[in-house]
Amino acid sequence: MTLLLASCRRDTRKVVGVVPKGASHLFWQTVHAGALKAASEYGLTVEWNAPTKEVDSSRQIEIVESMVNRGLAGIALAPVDRRALVSVVERAAARNIPVAIYDSGIDTQQRLCYVATNNVESGRIAARRLGQILGGKGKVAVIGFMPGSASTMEREHGFQDEIRSKFPDINIVGVQFGMADRSKAMAVTENVLAAHPDLAGLYADNESSTSGAVQALKSRNMRSVKMVAMDASEPLIEDLRQGWIDALVVQNPFKMGYEAVKSLGEKLAGRTPPAEQDSGVALIRREDLDKPEVKELLFPDIERYLKGQPR
Repeated sequence: MTLLLASCRRDTRKVVGVVPKGASHLFWQTVHAGALKAASEYGLTVEWNAPTKEVDSSRQIEIVESMVNRGLAGIALAPVDRRALVSVVERAAARNIPVAIYDSGIDTQQRLCYVATNNVESGRIAARRLGQILGGKGKVAVIGFMPGSASTMEREHGFQDEIRSKFPDINIVGVQFGMADRSKAMAVTENVLAAHPDLAGLYADNESSTSGAVQALKSRNMRSVKMVAMDASEPLIEDLRQGWIDALVVQNPFKMGYEAVKSLGEKLAGRTPPAEQDSGVALIRREDLDKPEVKELLFPDIERYLKGQPR
């Protein structure tokens, strides 16, 4: 009887969909953990579903459409493309299904809220660090994510604007895209290094681009090229320790997932969440890695929440 009652209680929980851009990277797994924490606090069940490839807006649209058709109580979405997902988000709104947008923006106001890093400022932070360590001169290249992704485009614009305004003697030789593929990011970085053997610096604005770009530096043993990058994983943190990366600009994906689902919980409880929330960003240098607050940011206890959950 006890098991039956517990099952009934679970069945009465409202289900909210959480749709990231992808699921394989530690960043999205940490978002998932934060979402589960908020869901447990608000008595919600999370349905987690992601495209296999982070550039697949068509598959992401299919996932969200299915959630809308089944009448889920709410959806938290990290849009792959700021325009492609507009129609399905507006259809959810028309069905009175609140949609919390997180990580990356979308070109509609028919959303419940927006929870994200200040991506323009994160690009500016990276530019200031790279400009400083290069002494304000030299050639640099940007290894981006993909055209159309609002979050990374904002980082690229912030980086370029800050370099041009604060470091006029630094020449940005171009922006190349890794398309969420480490191998492609490595290949385009190698092409840049071959075309500009005097390259002084690199800025990579997401985890997969950073992973590919640092492998290109290693393959050519080019420690002379200073790299500032976005996002963290255990291999990238080790690359920071070893000096292949000068600094990482790190987001707080746990807070991002938590606040997105918390906003849905607040809405479903009849309250109005904040329209916009900055989930935070920090510059991490090698000398910062042993600080307790940095360890907590880089290594949150996500297994506590993900245990038994599909990834």
